[in-house]
Amino acid sequence: MNGPAQRVVSISDQPQASAAGDNTREKIGAEPAPAGELAALRRRKAFGAWFKDKGWRHVVGIVVTIFAVFPLLYVLSAAFNSTGTLVGSNALFSRIDLGNFTELMNNPSRPFAHWFVNTMVVGGVTSAATVFLGAMAAYAFSRMRFTGRRIGLLSLLLLQMFPQLLAVVAIFLLLSGISEVIPALGLGSQLGLIMVYLGGALGVNTYLMYGFFNTVPQSLDEAAKIDGASHAQIFFGIILRLVTPILAVVGLLSFIAISGEFVIASVVLTDPDSQTLAVGLYSFVAQQRSENWGVFAAGAVLSAVPVMALFLYLQRYIVSGLTQGSVKG
Repeated sequence: MNGPAQRVVSISDQPQASAAGDNTREKIGAEPAPAGELAALRRRKAFGAWFKDKGWRHVVGIVVTIFAVFPLLYVLSAAFNSTGTLVGSNALFSRIDLGNFTELMNNPSRPFAHWFVNTMVVGGVTSAATVFLGAMAAYAFSRMRFTGRRIGLLSLLLLQMFPQLLAVVAIFLLLSGISEVIPALGLGSQLGLIMVYLGGALGVNTYLMYGFFNTVPQSLDEAAKIDGASHAQIFFGIILRLVTPILAVVGLLSFIAISGEFVIASVVLTDPDSQTLAVGLYSFVAQQRSENWGVFAAGAVLSAVPVMALFLYLQRYIVSGLTQGSVKG
């Protein structure tokens, strides 16, 4: 009896409480907010929700962009200012002239044109050889089954954990000994430097391309074998066309790494006429009392042009290869 009585009382009290609340609001005399304040409140809530969801990402992106672009603008400003220095140019693009570029091209003791050509030759040959040899090794590991295959893959994975920089002393001693037998492959030769680069790049690039080769269906190989195609015909006629994106990526990364490599190139290349851009440009700022940062900045700007051009050229092939591969059955 007590339970139902309590429920009846609580239910009957609800309208009274509601009525009391209404009377209270009527006594206070609260008026609805104007339409302008409501619109402003909605805008603030909408902006807060947008900023919490996506807006903070825009802020982070703007900060990172400024952090990345400012050094490039500073170097570009120093390159076009023949009277200033890299640390003394507080005002960006306060003066624009081509004095640093003229001095860079007309210095016989520091042949920038030779350095540029040497970099293109070493970078181009090494990148092409890296892509070709790495693709053949990746195809063999992906499509063929032979003794030592697993050990070979594990060896590639292990070798890529150790940077080539750790073997600088060993590389110097090895090339010094080779110079006595085959001078064309020893110290001071670009061919010897290319061989060193190839030895260090095949491990990681082969393992990278191996994973991409595994995404190509083996049914294509089997169908080609039924038609009488050999491994060489399958590799050059079918596989290479389907793995164009990874070939472009490996070639681009190899060229960028070789163009900016300094330590090994400075050890192997001793003749100024055979040096690359990274080693040659360092001579402008190597001496403490005769640093020429303006000319160095001008050379850095020119050396970045082929890298950007190659990136823009290969980007089209990467995108086209990905889109074509996405619609193939």
